[in-house]
Amino acid sequence: DIRFPEYRQAFDDIFSDRSLASLRRFPAPSDLLQLTPEQMVQIWGEYMARPGGVRGKNKALELQSLARHSVGDTTALEEDKWELRHLIEEYERICRIIEEADEMIEKILPEIPCSDLVRSAGASVPATAAILAFGGDLRKLSHGNQLLRKAGLNLAERSSGKYKGQIKLTKRGNSLLRKHLYFTVFHLLSFNGAFQAMHAHNTEVKRMTKMQSMMKLIGKLARMLVAMAREGQTFSMDKAQLPLAA
Repeated sequence: DIRFPEYRQAFDDIFSDRSLASLRRFPAPSDLLQLTPEQMVQIWGEYMARPGGVRGKNKALELQSLARHSVGDTTALEEDKWELRHLIEEYERICRIIEEADEMIEKILPEIPCSDLVRSAGASVPATAAILAFGGDLRKLSHGNQLLRKAGLNLAERSSGKYKGQIKLTKRGNSLLRKHLYFTVFHLLSFNGAFQAMHAHNTEVKRMTKMQSMMKLIGKLARMLVAMAREGQTFSMDKAQLPLAA
């Protein structure tokens, strides 16, 4: 933002392979103007499988055009380039740690009871791991509301202040469990027909706001997961839509 404020015009995702290679090797406008487009593509090839072609050359020309008209500060530029290089190395180190952790989770998850059932509902590997880690053995829960309480998604009445008497979420449970239940429903709404139909029914027929519908669907998911675990059954589209059909 300070040294090359126009940079984001060239990259929607500054963490893409091409962008990270650029920031590592020629982060400042002055660095770009010392290279030809062909040299830039060649350098990208050290970090990418397919750096060239029309797209690669056009991106190089776009970056150089932005560099020629950049208003970035050039004071103490070398010191900032040194700091940026180490920031990128730290970012890549953390990414490797996350990848290793994800691989470990994916390897261990099949050994955890009910993991296959939770996955069948459309939960991602990280979400499944979080639900089982913080929700415990779902087979031992008698109702989905118990899972909601563990996530702090149960309702309670405010007892003080100007909002006294109003109903709110307690948020006294595990925040990671709450987060992954929310994002699982958010993910389901992009591809799961049953949840899409229920969301449409809530917003169009029951006139709920989208957030109200989301919270209702989180409760639906929690009850569904506990029922699936207790019965040992995988996700069923028909059963999920039974209340809607009624």
